[in-house]
Amino acid sequence: MDTKSLLKTLVEIESPSHDKAAVDRVGAIVAEEARKLGAQVEIIPNKETGNHVLARFPSPMGRGARGEGEKPILLLCHMDTVFPLGTIQRIPYREEGEKIFGPGTLDMKAGIVIALAAIESAQRSGLNRPVTLLCTSDEEIGSHTSRALIESLAKESALVLVLEGGLLDGSLKTWRKGVGGFKIKVKGRAAHAGGEHEKGCNAIEEMAHQVVALQKLTDYSRQTTVNVGVIQGGTVTNVVPEECTIKVDVRVMQPGEWERIEAVVKNLKPVLDRASIEITGRLNRPPMPFDETMKAAFEKAKAIASKIGMELKAGGSGGGSDANFVAPLGVPVLDGLGAVGEGYHSEREYILAESLEQRAGLLSALLMNW
Repeated sequence: MDTKSLLKTLVEIESPSHDKAAVDRVGAIVAEEARKLGAQVEIIPNKETGNHVLARFPSPMGRGARGEGEKPILLLCHMDTVFPLGTIQRIPYREEGEKIFGPGTLDMKAGIVIALAAIESAQRSGLNRPVTLLCTSDEEIGSHTSRALIESLAKESALVLVLEGGLLDGSLKTWRKGVGGFKIKVKGRAAHAGGEHEKGCNAIEEMAHQVVALQKLTDYSRQTTVNVGVIQGGTVTNVVPEECTIKVDVRVMQPGEWERIEAVVKNLKPVLDRASIEITGRLNRPPMPFDETMKAAFEKAKAIASKIGMELKAGGSGGGSDANFVAPLGVPVLDGLGAVGEGYHSEREYILAESLEQRAGLLSALLMNW
């Protein structure tokens, strides 16, 4: 497999999450590449977001080759990116020295390429266990249509490997914070800012009190952060604003932290007499802690990697991924097996070219020796 050629093709076919047709164009190529490797491919339709691509690679030796009805290894990738159509015109796919640039190269078109290359390599070496590859269409916008499928497939699997990018030093991601958020809307009372100021209730003033209270919920000792990231309110300067809305990002690591934050937020009370508050929100991705299951999975992967001359390191991220859905199920999961690079979600996004082959080799070894 010409990994760079396939990567270039996938990157140049842009696939923003909300553009179904665009994501489906990538899905069609992924499905065809999987079929070339002998996969039984199922296209799982969605009306609004792109279709998911589910490829099952049966054991060439049939059931019972390594134990009757052996569970497969599940590989998780996503095809959608955060970049709007047309970004490729400003930030073209390009190779500069040891780096490969392009929108979505790291997150995570390279992960798809690595998964396919690893499967091909393992097949050549005599892979004798089933492998399932799921490429989803909505990871960047919360995995709302894919979560149930991810969890269902994970429960049937012996191991789940997620092809998100690795840390810059090559470390796997063995812990991730849980991700949730709130939308808070304050309703005040509009009035003329000059003639009837006293008859109004300033929604922005009320929200300012709430913002300060919310920001104080951050507790670094518990690895919990609360961030008011978006605020909208008011119309023109000579009107007392009637409405103000904020969006709040919450990241948690420890058990019970989301419940603690949620209880405080949902019990916020107005400070101003004539103000009211409307609160909605939920935990989208549960935490993925470095627990005993994760430690055991990492140590096993580390031992396999050492046999091919690679030294694996364990790391983590405050960001979430589809691995967060797997961890609470008690199924062994490892993340960050994709390409190595940096600049996620920015015009600086790149991968180290050599990591394509290196990570494919690592993934192939895991598939062969788990």
